[in-house]
Amino acid sequence: MNPYTFALDVQQQQWTAAADAVERLATAREQTERFTGVDVGQTPSEVVYEENKLQLLHYESRTEEQHDVPILVVYALINKPYILDLQPDRSVVRSLLDSGFDVYLIDWGEPSALDASLTLDDYVNRYIENCVDVVRERSGRDSIHLLGYCMGGTMSAMYAALHPEKVRTLGLMAAGLCFDDSGGILEKWGDGDYFDPETVTETFGNVPSDFLDAGFAMMDPVDNYITKYARLADNLDDDDFVENFARMERWLSEGIDVAGEAYQEFLEEMYQSNSLARNEYTLNGEHVDLEEITMPVLQIVGEYDHLVPSEASVPFNELVASDDTATIEFPTGHIGLSVSSRSHEDLWPRVGEWFEKRSRVEPADEGDEAAEADRTAETDEAGGRTISRHPDEGHVDVYVEETDESEAAETGAGTTETSGETGLAEDEDSAVYAEDEGGRPPTFDEADETDGATRDEPRADDETEPREQPESESAVEQIDEMRTPDDETGESADETGTDAGEPAETPTDLREISGIGSGYAGRLEGAGVEDVAALAASDAEPLAEEIGVSESRVRDWIAQARDLTSSK
Repeated sequence: MNPYTFALDVQQQQWTAAADAVERLATAREQTERFTGVDVGQTPSEVVYEENKLQLLHYESRTEEQHDVPILVVYALINKPYILDLQPDRSVVRSLLDSGFDVYLIDWGEPSALDASLTLDDYVNRYIENCVDVVRERSGRDSIHLLGYCMGGTMSAMYAALHPEKVRTLGLMAAGLCFDDSGGILEKWGDGDYFDPETVTETFGNVPSDFLDAGFAMMDPVDNYITKYARLADNLDDDDFVENFARMERWLSEGIDVAGEAYQEFLEEMYQSNSLARNEYTLNGEHVDLEEITMPVLQIVGEYDHLVPSEASVPFNELVASDDTATIEFPTGHIGLSVSSRSHEDLWPRVGEWFEKRSRVEPADEGDEAAEADRTAETDEAGGRTISRHPDEGHVDVYVEETDESEAAETGAGTTETSGETGLAEDEDSAVYAEDEGGRPPTFDEADETDGATRDEPRADDETEPREQPESESAVEQIDEMRTPDDETGESADETGTDAGEPAETPTDLREISGIGSGYAGRLEGAGVEDVAALAASDAEPLAEEIGVSESRVRDWIAQARDLTSSK
């Protein structure tokens, strides 16, 4: 080796490396600008219903004709739901629209400190229930498709068990359902021998997103703190890669706190007790009976999902009473199910086909004029609702007048479809998949609230007085609480012997008041206000102070109670 030539070669290599570094630095500076300008959630939609912080989105159709039955997507409480509409070519929402579906999605919003007492019962029997009724009313269908993602899938399963007559099919996407040493590292970390969720909620109230982020990142620290940034450095000259990376980083950074009570209940009942899979779980004293899940069930699971392993999802199909169950296992991770390009090329068209086959409504089910004429209807004009009771069916449909004020999958039933080649490596969709394993888990979800408003209160700018609704306002903006005593007994007015022409009795259940769910009803009962009549006789100021709710909100409840008692 010529020492002089060797020295020159080394020096030349150093100069080349320095030049490359300068060029790469310039490229990095240019590409970082893309991080601030990426768009997400671009599919056009409108808000058709709001309650507390919750917004129900309805997406514009992309086909001339839609299938008979709409789909309601129930997202998780953690992070924002635009992961299902990350970009036009990687959007679950758009895939469903392109398959001809009428698509709705629940955006839970941002919980405030006053939402710490929101329970799973609030989410399932109040928020999801009201959204389902809105979609049913808008579509004219007695039952709809339900598609739940992550913890949204767990809550959707609860809802389907409690309200099976309103759910035509149940889709469960990466849903944590069975935790019998099958839930992976999250189940081990959440074991009652090592982790007490009550300590967390007593410390924080709502569980901070930063607290959750740190735990999720430590599930795969090398990838989340090193590997993904190395991938970015290697692909700085790839504009698409950088933009995909930026979208995922934005989603990961926009975390949402979790309502403390719901977090604690989910950890204790699902992870630590496995009570749902054991068919022992109750919501507000009502058994969530898996034997009531008789509608078709589709499981969509990721083969490489380390947040919710397939073993924590698939066995659920054997626990329900449905004889039409199917599983599609796709070679990707938890987030890859919604954002990888291969998922949208191969997985979602198949999911659309499954729902389509179960969307055809027979003429007898269409609610035509003849069937409508045969209905024996009794109206109850409380809280901006008209309740139409079906004596022959024993359930209640909710309609709101504008003038009011106030089949198995293709491989056969019960089978598992494994998509892709056996042993296929994890989804390597550049930056998007790099985030797949670093996303937040589907296990905890969040309440909706902002800026100190209570869980049932108007937002801060509505704080002073109850908002008046214009007469022409859409029905879906007025429904706040859709429960009646008949809902709980399952009896129609005719079954109890009430003549539609006779004055109805004054309702006693506090939840008959718009804005009062089981949580607030419990607070009121604890303050000695046990029924509607007692609420009507209450004084707003001391009652508001005692139960920790704004005086304007209590004043609104009292006004409703007095309207109900004076009109009977």
